[in-house]
Amino acid sequence: MLKAIIIDGSAVARGLLNTVLLDGGYDVVGQGHTCASATALMVKYQPQIVCIARGQVEDDEEGLRALRRDWPKTVIFMVSSEFDASAIQWAHGMGVSGFIVKPFNADTVLKTIRNTVIAMVKRQQKALAAQNGAADGDGSGGEA
Repeated sequence: MLKAIIIDGSAVARGLLNTVLLDGGYDVVGQGHTCASATALMVKYQPQIVCIARGQVEDDEEGLRALRRDWPKTVIFMVSSEFDASAIQWAHGMGVSGFIVKPFNADTVLKTIRNTVIAMVKRQQKALAAQNGAADGDGSGGEA
């Protein structure tokens, strides 16, 4: 079961997303309302998934950079009621992996998370295979 934390200034939004994730089989190990609280939760629980409200990211860009730097394998989802092309491009540049749209539709949220996680795993496997292929083809592994 993948562990998740939710960071959103709205207690209502945190509660709704918490319910969606729990019902979807995720283990919501913590909730907070700022990037600073996210850091404490990350240290304590080491979650694989972070759902963070766009407002929290915009208020504390360095907090998101620190999350990405210190936990590079964590899948970060930005949560917002609106996304435009420039916001999506900016978020990707900040290390956001996927996007969850408010108001929450449980099926859409769970499908978004599942598809993003699967895509990231496939990219990691492909990179690992390429890395192993390069190591195998370096000419140093043959018999004399």
